[in-house]
Amino acid sequence: MTKQNPHIDYPQNVFISLRELLTMERFAQVMSLLSNRQKVKSVLGGKHASKLRGRGLDFEEVRNYVKGDDIRNIDWKVTARTKVTHTRVFSEEKEKPALIVVDQSKSMFFGSQKRTKSVVAAELAAVSAFRVLKQGDRVGGVVIADDGVDIIQPKRDRRNILRFLEKIVMRNQGLKDSVVESREDVLKDVMVKIRNIVTHDYLVVVISDFNHYDAGVVRFISQIAQHNDVILAKVTDPMERKIPVAKFVAGDRKTQVTVDGRRKALRDHFETGFEEDYQQFQSQMKKHRIPVFSINTVDSIEEQLKDVFAGRKK
Repeated sequence: MTKQNPHIDYPQNVFISLRELLTMERFAQVMSLLSNRQKVKSVLGGKHASKLRGRGLDFEEVRNYVKGDDIRNIDWKVTARTKVTHTRVFSEEKEKPALIVVDQSKSMFFGSQKRTKSVVAAELAAVSAFRVLKQGDRVGGVVIADDGVDIIQPKRDRRNILRFLEKIVMRNQGLKDSVVESREDVLKDVMVKIRNIVTHDYLVVVISDFNHYDAGVVRFISQIAQHNDVILAKVTDPMERKIPVAKFVAGDRKTQVTVDGRRKALRDHFETGFEEDYQQFQSQMKKHRIPVFSINTVDSIEEQLKDVFAGRKK
């Protein structure tokens, strides 16, 4: 797809446009964010869906009758066979409003081959938003930037998604000139605002490279997950895992270092460190039953999502 580049001094796929985000709707059917509809090996397969017990449409189980159960749900056949009163339990899905948190800070402004992490994060946020809307639930968003936070309150409204995508595009295209201020202050502001929105029985999707999240933020995420479903999508670039077999200079606006990628020991150490960090992050989140999956900047987002939600990839 040919892209209109708003920054002529940058290559294609460095920035995203609203038109491009709107095309992400066609991929919405690829993913399902309802945990009770996941395949066993899917990233969400081990999570329990939030349930309302009552006279719903979906049969869930037969169990021993407990005082207070609706007598209309007694299973008389099982009761007669076992000589013990049993009742049928039905499940009914609660409304599951969603909040999609997408990182558009400076660390996301990187891509070594095809797209930047910020572009991939924007695409995934759009797919997620359209998917939630198709499920009939309210959806809102939080856009994290270097100098502030944008909040779109959850609504069951297509125009609300449009506002969310417009904020993402604004922050994305501002990455060229954005200045990193106090990351700690920005994250504290994010946490306060999310806590004001998310109460219980929400779906919270956080899309980031998770390169700047300290113990306090991890603790906050785990607290949110106590009463809500939380999914973390880690956006990665191949060069973060494997450095080129060449000598090159890397750095930011403050520091530069020379990296000799011709040294195999250095390349191996670099790759091992990345994998260990990612596995440690996954293990840490697993303790709180928070699934984590990765999306890279090179492969098709459609194919990656198919792999993630079919259980072919972690």
